[in-house]
Amino acid sequence: MALGGCTEGVLDPKGPIALAEQQILFNALGIMLAIVIPVILATLGFAFWFRASNERARYLPDFTYSGRLELLVWSAPAMTVLLVGGVAWIGAHDLDPGKPISSTVKPVNIQVVSLDWKWLFIYPEQGVASVNKLVVPVGTPISFELTSSSVMNSFFVPQLGSQIYTMSGMATRLHLQADHLGTYAGLSAMFSGDGFPDMRFTVDAVTDDGFAQWVRRAREVGSVLDKRAYADLTSPTKAVAPFTYRDVAPDLFSSVVNAGTGIKDSSLSTCSTSQRAER
Repeated sequence: MALGGCTEGVLDPKGPIALAEQQILFNALGIMLAIVIPVILATLGFAFWFRASNERARYLPDFTYSGRLELLVWSAPAMTVLLVGGVAWIGAHDLDPGKPISSTVKPVNIQVVSLDWKWLFIYPEQGVASVNKLVVPVGTPISFELTSSSVMNSFFVPQLGSQIYTMSGMATRLHLQADHLGTYAGLSAMFSGDGFPDMRFTVDAVTDDGFAQWVRRAREVGSVLDKRAYADLTSPTKAVAPFTYRDVAPDLFSSVVNAGTGIKDSSLSTCSTSQRAER
């Protein structure tokens, strides 16, 4: 009951994925409490019944085995494991991160790159990008494609759900949706070095008009995110304030993924070499 007052966490969902994950937690908790509470009551009842002053309690010093008791003792945890495992198994498949969210609204595609120590968000269809700030239209599915520029990292927006890893040379998929207007906290859920504590970002869930206005403003300010600007962006930095790019070089995200696989990409060779030298 006390945890029910918590905000900005998994118990305060603001999207369908986070809501479904919360339901899995509650279902698992209910199943376990169905075992834990009777065990606690039985322990108290056992201690009360077999107290020294109760002459009606049977004392059996030579007791060694009871098939009925063994069946009772082992059936309860076995049933718990089956039920909790079933809930987790079904829920894990229903909430597969790569599974698109069913909706009549066209999803917004966003490419995510984890850097040292900041987050880069590329909007390929809108032609803009942002650092440490994610803006999404409310009620619209968001299709994420994620990778890492260096070490393995973890993308997590607790109120929207589904923490997922980002890995160099790989592109992972994630689908989320915000159903309520507001600003939500995003973070890195995996330690990645000195700047890890400040590797946070905000998620602004706005109206469709608000999203369109943000895109227009982003196109009017900032610089162009080309290969050279990206190379500068990969330099390790701490506590980076959010900012935007008014334009993005075509296929930049693919170039980042290919650079992590070892595939030669002359446009990013300078970035890779400088990173290795700095490390």
